[in-house]
Amino acid sequence: MSGKVLLVDDEAHITRNLEKVIPWDMLGLTVAGVAKNGVEALELMEQGPIDLLLCDIRMPVMDGLELVRHIRERQIPCDIIMLSGYQDFTYTRAAIQYGVNDYILKPIPYDELTGVIARIMASQRNKQKQKLEEKQKLGRMIDLASEKILYDIIMDYTDVTADNWLLTGDEQQLKEQQFVLIVLDLDVSSEKTKDWRDWSDKERKLWNFAVCNVLREKLHLQSLQHAVIQIRDGEWCVLIEVDKNIPYDPVQVKEWTNTLLTTVSSHVKLNLFAGIYREFASVADLSSAYKLVQQGMQLTPVHDVIAVYPSGRTITSKADQAFWDTAEKIIGAVKRGDTITVDFELQSVTLLLQQMNEPSLGRVKPLLHFFVLHLMREMKEMGVFSREQEDMLWRRLDRRFGIKDLLSVIREVTLAVSEKSMDKKKQSERSMAEARSFLDRNLYRDLCVEETATHVGLSTSYFSLLFKQTFGETFIEYVTRQRMERAKAMLADTQKSVAQIAKEVGYAERRYFTKVFMKYTGDNPTDYRSKHQDGEQEHGSDLKQ
Repeated sequence: MSGKVLLVDDEAHITRNLEKVIPWDMLGLTVAGVAKNGVEALELMEQGPIDLLLCDIRMPVMDGLELVRHIRERQIPCDIIMLSGYQDFTYTRAAIQYGVNDYILKPIPYDELTGVIARIMASQRNKQKQKLEEKQKLGRMIDLASEKILYDIIMDYTDVTADNWLLTGDEQQLKEQQFVLIVLDLDVSSEKTKDWRDWSDKERKLWNFAVCNVLREKLHLQSLQHAVIQIRDGEWCVLIEVDKNIPYDPVQVKEWTNTLLTTVSSHVKLNLFAGIYREFASVADLSSAYKLVQQGMQLTPVHDVIAVYPSGRTITSKADQAFWDTAEKIIGAVKRGDTITVDFELQSVTLLLQQMNEPSLGRVKPLLHFFVLHLMREMKEMGVFSREQEDMLWRRLDRRFGIKDLLSVIREVTLAVSEKSMDKKKQSERSMAEARSFLDRNLYRDLCVEETATHVGLSTSYFSLLFKQTFGETFIEYVTRQRMERAKAMLADTQKSVAQIAKEVGYAERRYFTKVFMKYTGDNPTDYRSKHQDGEQEHGSDLKQ
């Protein structure tokens, strides 16, 4: 794309020569206009943007220096080369003060001028490229931040009320959006997934990462605004942003889902199942929508590769729902290390089974099997099992066995957690203390929850849960709050520039930092500094008096 140049000189033969002699096409420029003085030049510049201005100093009506002063005062973005027949240093100094890029003496050395223009335009292109890269980097940073916030919302760790100061700038738009929600899951009990079970933790982590990348790339190629959020090992939630003005199209959503499954199968060589939420979900509905889809997938022993939940044809019985609720209570209690609740709920399950007749027991057995799988996957995220214990439990689950055996496995799992609960609690406290220390040392960097979780040796999902339980806020809320508090102190106590402070607290882009800071404090950084530094000076004067 060509840039535009404006030629300003009261001598017509000079502007004609400039138009003819300078190889504008080769320099990537077109002559947008010619003016005889500064007033005409300003009128032309108001009609459209100019990339480069070649301007004489001595002209009637408005001379070149006055023109440049107006351009800089109005903050019109363009590079400027001054042309002059006067070698007086006063002119040169004035031109430098106004930020002129170069100063060429007449008679014009056209070869030299061509070289100067080429250098300036190359610098412009480099700056534009750098701005584009920064914009793309910022856009990706916002996308990642949005994904982390969405994870916290789905897991019900945070809310989307007006009081949530974290939702600022581009993230603020999350509250206005609606999504298609798709849960992709690996059937860990399938014969086809036995190889996956044998993989090391490192191999599984790489595989999970590969699936996320494949999904994101496919959605990007289809020009769909999206978020891909790994919930746990082998389970993802895909959110596709949709226009509020269009109706829900189940056929289109199934096509998207089938494309994602086919892409993962083709590139990663593993087959997943998909559960689709049956309507659009607002941000406030994401947590409940996700739980309904996950519950539907867990409570349906035999289901299609792609299924919609809640399904109109699927009626969840009271017994089915009771088992699901019990599973969630047990898993929650295990994560908290609450062995009393675990024992109580297991006794409730046993009592419920004793009261059932034979046909009911036949229906409950597959539910118990899914319950065990669900429990094992959650415990795997917590790092409760050794590899030997996990392999032993998988071997037992692969066999056909009765309800008593299933209950025995559940008890084994919960007993393993109970035995480790005290050690686990101490270890968790140490992990969170180390996480806090790591974050405080690295606030200046582009931190992510995955890196911090890996640093303390925990899975991302368990780390997120533990972090919320320990500090009472999510990872992003904590990091952002610490950055803002550090920025407040630096603004009040130092003379560092806002851009420098932004970088030192982990924001590569000043504008984004300013948005977050204003949402957090109610002031922009400059006003905050003025209030607090002026306040300190007044306080010092009072003490002297």
